[in-house]
Amino acid sequence: MTEDQQTWLAGRFEENRPHLRAVAYRLLGSIDEAEDAVQEAWLRLSRRDASTIENLRGWLATVVAHVCLDLLRSRRSRKEQAWDAQTAEPTGNRRKETDPEQETLLADSVGLALLVVLERLAPRERLAFVLHDMFGVSFDEIAAIIGRSPTAARQLASRARRRIQATPKVPNQNLAEQREVVTAFLRALRSGDLEGMIAVLDPEVLAQIDEAAAPPGRPREIRGARAWAEGAMAFAKFAHSIEPIVIDGSVGLVWAPNGKLRRVLTCTLAGGKIVAIKVLASPAHLRPLKLELLPAP
Repeated sequence: MTEDQQTWLAGRFEENRPHLRAVAYRLLGSIDEAEDAVQEAWLRLSRRDASTIENLRGWLATVVAHVCLDLLRSRRSRKEQAWDAQTAEPTGNRRKETDPEQETLLADSVGLALLVVLERLAPRERLAFVLHDMFGVSFDEIAAIIGRSPTAARQLASRARRRIQATPKVPNQNLAEQREVVTAFLRALRSGDLEGMIAVLDPEVLAQIDEAAAPPGRPREIRGARAWAEGAMAFAKFAHSIEPIVIDGSVGLVWAPNGKLRRVLTCTLAGGKIVAIKVLASPAHLRPLKLELLPAP
């Protein structure tokens, strides 16, 4: 390949980089790993006769998807990472130049709750859902990537969709009411409105905090609306990383900085008030929870 051809190819690749990074990030939930996948696509392209590629953008996206699928499978096959991927920041080949603000903005643009739920999908489910539902890739193309039939690819995307979105069999008015109360609490937390938080808490609300979420020497139980609200105010600066989500069929909250699950807050409501809260951080408590996105209002 001549220098001019190399320059032209590099230019075409850079044109496609934002799209490739978006695909990889949604598949992997990590900027570092997404950048690695995109870089691998460039390496494979630079070794290929580009004149034989009819659709460069599609070819690159397919390569990135293959690389991401391998990474997702590797995560699940390594026992020590099967759960850590949801509860801790990725380590490994983390780059020093990674911009935390950039990662936060990217996670926010995708949706923190969505990233948390995507982490719970099987690799093929995640790939089929992301490529089809988010990027409009056909099931024929997805089938070629995952080594299944188009029908199987469609089924994988459908299964992922059902797992991601809370869709009650009958209209759940209670879910809407829960959403209103829990969202009001989060809105007050984000704005530092202590009285606004107290207003949606039962005066005798009981908050229970598991061993992984409670700092050493701090109480594991807090009773009373004002006591809990004052304690929760310490999290106001992190509230941009807290989002409502459906937890085992009821509305609660997840704290997921950069889309990585750190805490779950389950909420029990009665009479339009939050009467009980559980703050969970232990993998043993988080692992069995069924997490789903809230249905559209």
